[in-house]
Amino acid sequence: MAAAAFALLPLLRTSLQRHRLRLVFTVASILIAFLLFGLLAAVRNALTAGVEIAGQDRLITTHKVSIIQGMPRSYLTRIASLSEVRRAASLNWFGGIYQDPHVQLVVFAVTDNYFDIYQTLQIEPAGLMAWHADRTAAIVGDGIARRYGWKVGDSVPLKSNIYRRKDGAGAWPVKIAAIYHTDSQDPNTVFLHYAYYNETVTFGVDAVGWVIIQLKDPATVETTAAAVDAMFANSRTETKTSTEKAVAQSFANQVGNIGAILTFVVSAVFFAMLLVTANTMAQSVRERTPELAVLKTLGFTNAAVLTLVLAESLLITLVGGALGMGTAALATAVLSVSLKAFLPFFQIPPLAYLQAALYVAALGAAAGVVPAWSAMRLQIVTALRTG
Repeated sequence: MAAAAFALLPLLRTSLQRHRLRLVFTVASILIAFLLFGLLAAVRNALTAGVEIAGQDRLITTHKVSIIQGMPRSYLTRIASLSEVRRAASLNWFGGIYQDPHVQLVVFAVTDNYFDIYQTLQIEPAGLMAWHADRTAAIVGDGIARRYGWKVGDSVPLKSNIYRRKDGAGAWPVKIAAIYHTDSQDPNTVFLHYAYYNETVTFGVDAVGWVIIQLKDPATVETTAAAVDAMFANSRTETKTSTEKAVAQSFANQVGNIGAILTFVVSAVFFAMLLVTANTMAQSVRERTPELAVLKTLGFTNAAVLTLVLAESLLITLVGGALGMGTAALATAVLSVSLKAFLPFFQIPPLAYLQAALYVAALGAAAGVVPAWSAMRLQIVTALRTG
C-alpha cells in the first residue's frame, strides 16, 4: 500500500506542474479565503474575548430600567451584608476627556475595594498603597499610559463630558499612583476614587452606577441574584442582577451577532473558493483524459486514479490554506501591536487553526470528489478515442 502511494508522487508532481499559472491563481484564491478567515477569527476573538473570561463568581447589579441610571449608595452596603457575598464594590461611569474633546476615555470612579475583586489587574503593591492614601490619585492601564506617555507621579487634568465640578473648575486633576498590567482585561481604563468623584460632582451625588458582587461560592449565582433583586423589589429604584458573563455578552451583542456575521462571510468566501478549485480540477481532468486512460491501460486501478485526483485537490487546498493561515497569523501579529490599545485580544485563537484544518480537508475533498469520480469511471476505449 505504501509503495503504491509513493508511486503516485511523481505523477502528482507532473500533474501540478502542467499549468503553473493556473495553479498559482488557484492557490492564491485559496490563500485569500483562509487569510480572510483568519483575520475574521481574530476580530471575533477581540470582540468576544471579554465574554469568555468573565468571572463565574461575580454578579453585576444595575438599575432595572437602564444601566445609565444610578442607584442609591445605600444599596451597596445592603448587598454587601448578604451572607453569600464575599465583597461588593461599585463603579460609576465618568466619561473622561483628555486633551482631545472628540476622544472619550474609559474612566470609572470605583470604591476602594474594587481591586480586591479584580486581582487579575496586576498592580505594584506600593502603587496600590499610594492610590489608597491619596483620594485624588488614579490607577491607569499600561495601554493608555503608553498612548499618552503617562508615568507614575504625573498629574493629569481629566474632564468629563457628563459631569461638572461644584467649584466651577474645568477639570479634575488626578495624580497617577500606579499603572496596571493585564492579559485578560482592557488595558486602557482609568480608575478614580469614588469619594473624590462623589464630593465634586454637581448631580448624582451618593449614587452608584453598577455594583460588582463577588460571591463566596459560585454555585449560589442564581439564588444570590434573585435575593438581591428581591431585596429592592417594589422600591422606587428596582434592580436587575445578572452574571458578569451575561452583561459582557449583552455589550458584545450591541455590535451584532458576531458569530452569525463571521459564518456568513466565511461561507460566502469558501463557497467561491470551492467553485474555483473544483473548476481547476475539472479542467485538469478533462485535459488529462488520454493520460488517465493510458494509466489504466498500464494497470492502474480505479482506486489509484481516484486517489491521484483527490490527492491533487487536497494538496492544492492544503498549500493554499497553510499559506493563508500563515499570512493571517503574521498580519494579526503585526496589527496587534497598533491595535492593542483598542482591541487587546486581537489574535487568532487556537480553535480557529483546528477549524481551518478541517475546512482544508472538507473543501479539498469536495472540490475534487466529482472530477475524481469521473476519472475513476473513465472507459479506456472511449477516452482514447476522445483524446
